[in-house]
Amino acid sequence: MNPETLARIRRLYNKEATDSRIYRELSGITSSANNKNVLLRMAADESRHEEIWGCYIQGPPKANAFLVWLFPRLARIFGLVFVINLMESGESDAVRTYTELGREVPVALEVMQDEARHEEYLISMLKEEKLSYISSMVLGLSDALVELTGALAGFTLALNDNTMIGLAGFITGVAATLSMAASEYLARKADEGEKHPLKAAGYTGMAYLITVVLLLAPFALFARPLAALGCSLLNAGLIILGFTYFVSVVKRTSFLKGFHEMILISASVALISFCIGWAARAWLNLDL
Repeated sequence: MNPETLARIRRLYNKEATDSRIYRELSGITSSANNKNVLLRMAADESRHEEIWGCYIQGPPKANAFLVWLFPRLARIFGLVFVINLMESGESDAVRTYTELGREVPVALEVMQDEARHEEYLISMLKEEKLSYISSMVLGLSDALVELTGALAGFTLALNDNTMIGLAGFITGVAATLSMAASEYLARKADEGEKHPLKAAGYTGMAYLITVVLLLAPFALFARPLAALGCSLLNAGLIILGFTYFVSVVKRTSFLKGFHEMILISASVALISFCIGWAARAWLNLDL
């Protein structure tokens, strides 16, 4: 067996060992018996593959200690499904590696089919409460970004005073948070299949309120309204970037498409509101 093939097997050997340890760590942080069982089965599959590659390599595998430490901590924040899908994000490269390796080591093709079949099936069995309310979080966050960035842009040009802008933005944000949460509660309650409309409303309101706080913070930190507005819009872009990436990993959708769509909508509303604020100052004959 040539050195290049051995190097590929060594990488797969180490990866299987790493994934097996990560899944076992993840099984220890979930309170769901179903999720624990699924994760332990995934860990067992990876251990079996590790043993297969171990027949070709002398010595124990070198698991990536940093990833074994990192992924369970990410799972506590972003959830199990996010982390597992993130781990599987290099699937196309893995398929190519297995296919090329299978020409010399036929067992590689069996392992590839086994991984694809088992992991896709097992991942579909994972159940996470926060994912069932992801549409509520998207609703709260997207509405807050569109409405508040537009409102802050208009307030900045119309008022030109950070205290007044912050106060107006806070009142607008809190009122909109309560309104959105109430609307989501009523919409979910009208759905006969929804068992927890109050939780859905809570996720919507929480996403909205967190976005409000992040967008308003620059108006408390900067003296110049336009500088504060610029920073607020930058925050909006970073929120869109982070949340779109999260949704794209969890739902396995296109990140760029979702990101461009949200950025375009938020920027368009902010620009229109900015122009309205400018027109309002000119109409009221106020000094800039």
